[in-house]
Amino acid sequence: MVAIGTSTGKIILMGEHAVVYGQPAIAMPFSAVQIIAEVRKEGQALSVSCDFYQGMVHEIPKIWESLKHAIRFSLYRIGAPTDPAIHIEISSTIPAERGMGSSAAVAAAVARALFSFYGKRLSDEELWEIIQSSEKIAHGNPSGIDATTVTGSSPIFFIKNQPIEPLALSLDAYLVVADTGKTGNTLEAITDVAFLYRRCSEVEGWVKALGDLTYQARDYLAHNQAELLGQAMNQAQAYLQDLSVSDESLDQLVAIARDTGALGAKLTGGGRGGCMIALAKTKEAAEKIARALAGAGARQTWIQYLGEGHE
Repeated sequence: MVAIGTSTGKIILMGEHAVVYGQPAIAMPFSAVQIIAEVRKEGQALSVSCDFYQGMVHEIPKIWESLKHAIRFSLYRIGAPTDPAIHIEISSTIPAERGMGSSAAVAAAVARALFSFYGKRLSDEELWEIIQSSEKIAHGNPSGIDATTVTGSSPIFFIKNQPIEPLALSLDAYLVVADTGKTGNTLEAITDVAFLYRRCSEVEGWVKALGDLTYQARDYLAHNQAELLGQAMNQAQAYLQDLSVSDESLDQLVAIARDTGALGAKLTGGGRGGCMIALAKTKEAAEKIARALAGAGARQTWIQYLGEGHE
């Protein structure tokens, strides 16, 4: 018997860094990248293979403790043996450490595959708990954004310590995502913004402005106003540059996207590397932008339709 579990990546559309200070963020599932976990009966003990590790689960290095926890916690919730003779094979098209939710997506796919293998029902609440528990090991104090978006089908509007609000997505436009090829450093960026926040009186105003742009973006998504959303993305990028979380690699790709006809472009996630996003009105325009970004050195590019059906 073989069982499969899948999950998608995630993108933060608006609200990076400001969300730490009580402002809203908008995140969305990004189905152009995904994780697939396959469970099958094999061997004498519990083993796993993925891009960064192959071997027994009990020997997984501490740096990947969150993966071990996702497997063990899922088996515990299922009521299965702690060391069954099964093999878990994980394949991924989500680049690691780029702010696209790879660790949460791995936990989601593994949990779904294991519950399917044992014929057990996995509720949304239980899946969220398994992912969030794993994310606490990976990231310390996760917001819950990744756990919600990598398993869902709609964008979310998120304010810290408030209920997550699903958003309707029917924007007749395309999102281009490009990977700088540089590993982001979210913790370093957050620490530096906190230092600025304490030392520079202007920063509080920039953070509030980012929050206001996110509220506006929620309305633009609801009313199919792609041009206005693009303008809000451009304004957000300017504030993120002020906060020192953009860098040369991101700025270059953002400029190229705009020069190639993007309605708007900005970094996504923690910054200091990682990925950027650009908004395009048509599929042809999105493809042109993606080619230009690849030509400028982007490691990978992806395109996702934002209207109904998510082409």
